[in-house]
Amino acid sequence: MDQVKKATILFPPDLYDQLAVLARARSSSVGELVRDACRRQYFLTTRDERRAAVAGIAALSLPVGTPEEMELESVPRAESLP
Repeated sequence: MDQVKKATILFPPDLYDQLAVLARARSSSVGELVRDACRRQYFLTTRDERRAAVAGIAALSLPVGTPEEMELESVPRAESLP
């Protein structure tokens, strides 16, 4: 079994209170919220989780046009601004 490492993190009271509310709403602990946030923020996910995320994005039916069409829908170029 892998050894678990302990870290002490100090939170401002208002941030900790917000995390505690969120943890209760998710039937979780503040520690698990922090671990999950670290995994997500720093991409510490498994290969299967990354593949599932890519498959989910690929399965979306999003409206996509040509680069020229997308450029027409985007913000005006700086030289065309008054």
